[in-house]
Amino acid sequence: MVEEFVSAAIEPVPETIDAARMAAGEPGLPGQFRWKGRTIQIARVLKAWRETGPCHHGSGETYVRKHWFEVLADSGERMKIYCERQARSRNARQRWWLYTIDVAGEPGAVK
Repeated sequence: MVEEFVSAAIEPVPETIDAARMAAGEPGLPGQFRWKGRTIQIARVLKAWRETGPCHHGSGETYVRKHWFEVLADSGERMKIYCERQARSRNARQRWWLYTIDVAGEPGAVK
């Protein structure tokens, strides 16, 4: 497995967002997203985890900063995507990011 660093904003396809996750207080993982003119279909979630950090205002509390997902696309590509709880840029819509992509994918994956 060789991961290629991407770090690019992705655009979730709104009608494919998982509302059940949102009801649990998590971001709604999109079933599809757009990147570089392609629409990528998520075939399955391989792993999910959270990145936490301290409060920026001095309290001792810890907050979830990012929700990470390792996913397998229907094309066979393995990708790591994440959602920032608070957008870094002025464009609040840029909350979902493609972090890495492994074009070798999963053994036995269809390309």
